[in-house]
Amino acid sequence: MNLKLSALSTLFLVIFFLPKTGNSQQTNPQIYEIIENVSAERLESDIRTLAGFGTRNTFSDTVSNTRGIGAARRWIKSEFDQVSTKCNNCLDVFYQKDFVTPEDGNRIPKEAWVVNVVAIQKGTKYPNRYIIMSGDIDSRNSDTMNFTDDAPGANDNASGMAGTIEAARVLSNYKFENSIVYVGLSGEEQGLFGGKGLAEYAKKNNWEIIGILNNDMIGNIEGLDGVIDNRTFRIFSEPVPPTETEQERNMRRFYGGEVDGISRQLARYVLKTTETYMPEMNPMMIYRLDRFGRGGHHRPFNDLGFPGIRIMEAHENYNRQHQDLRTEDGIEYGDVVEGVNFDYTAKLTAVNAINLASLAWAPPAPKNVEIGGIVEPSTKLRWDKIDGDLAGYKIYWRDTTAPQWQYSRFVGDVNEFTLEGIVIDNFYFGVAAVGKNGQEGVVVFPSGTFR
Repeated sequence: MNLKLSALSTLFLVIFFLPKTGNSQQTNPQIYEIIENVSAERLESDIRTLAGFGTRNTFSDTVSNTRGIGAARRWIKSEFDQVSTKCNNCLDVFYQKDFVTPEDGNRIPKEAWVVNVVAIQKGTKYPNRYIIMSGDIDSRNSDTMNFTDDAPGANDNASGMAGTIEAARVLSNYKFENSIVYVGLSGEEQGLFGGKGLAEYAKKNNWEIIGILNNDMIGNIEGLDGVIDNRTFRIFSEPVPPTETEQERNMRRFYGGEVDGISRQLARYVLKTTETYMPEMNPMMIYRLDRFGRGGHHRPFNDLGFPGIRIMEAHENYNRQHQDLRTEDGIEYGDVVEGVNFDYTAKLTAVNAINLASLAWAPPAPKNVEIGGIVEPSTKLRWDKIDGDLAGYKIYWRDTTAPQWQYSRFVGDVNEFTLEGIVIDNFYFGVAAVGKNGQEGVVVFPSGTFR
């Protein structure tokens, strides 16, 4: 009997003092619920509908109810309206548009309105803080000036547009402190005009943008490189904002931060959230604004100083991308529905939805984060506390060569803290706000120094 008690006591001590391993972040059961509620069947239906409009070229028919970009955007608006009706008018749905002429670019064949379809789910506490998910409405042929022939654009970018609508369906069942914007952007293939128009609209209306998640091609798993992969996806982000000042650029020579701009921090956030809640996925951080020499609809937001990233498939099939429908030498060209994997689209839609929710439930980021500790054995950080019901703040740090934040310490509801024994020269640092619901915001890299 005594031997048994002794063995049980020993087992208790082993379990009680067992070191904790793995991700220590608290998880939110509602996030798992959001993942489960994303429907591949609804996504397939939406992608087939969008591809069924024949062409969605920005300059295609706007009068027909069955063909062209006019029919497509009216259908998208009707889907957002239906979502809003089901959630007791929780979405503000409207068109945002800008007029373009051939003088605005060499891909504009005639005068036209570039019309975006916007649906805003207002936050309960911070209605002027916005996290945006976008897909592109328009499609194209080999010749982007061809606005009459069929260009179904099933993957590019009916997949991203369908994902945005589906995210609205799922997340409209929840309340968030911050606002979420679901938007279909037009004019992407002609020069990112839809994104430029909405970014300028946001600037004019003083939106505080947490970030934009631009989804452009989230449905292909079979690459032209021969790889078939239904788990990997890419997160593109630029290193620092193009709007930074000469003083900020000069500071980096002495204090670092070459890969720590606001868009890169947003990308890290998406990667961390995905690895926490969807460990079966394989997110790839790509340290570049977009694919080599190419562009996407997050760029106009970056141009105005807003954080923005591109989420997309890892392996592209160029036979299906920007191609006229045809068969040559036994190869079928064209962006048709058969090239879309709907389960994969659902996975990437869920990636977006859980990050939209996490950010929309998170408190605002700390302001004016500063760092000190030059020629000292410890690192000091201070910041302006934000108004709100917070649990407190968490300090992150990592090796200067590490791509992701490696270490963290929750320091409570304070506005300064000293990391004893952590030498400032050997690491990069940041601060994130933590809500009482456990949700964290994006890490903020220091923008100033102090002694």
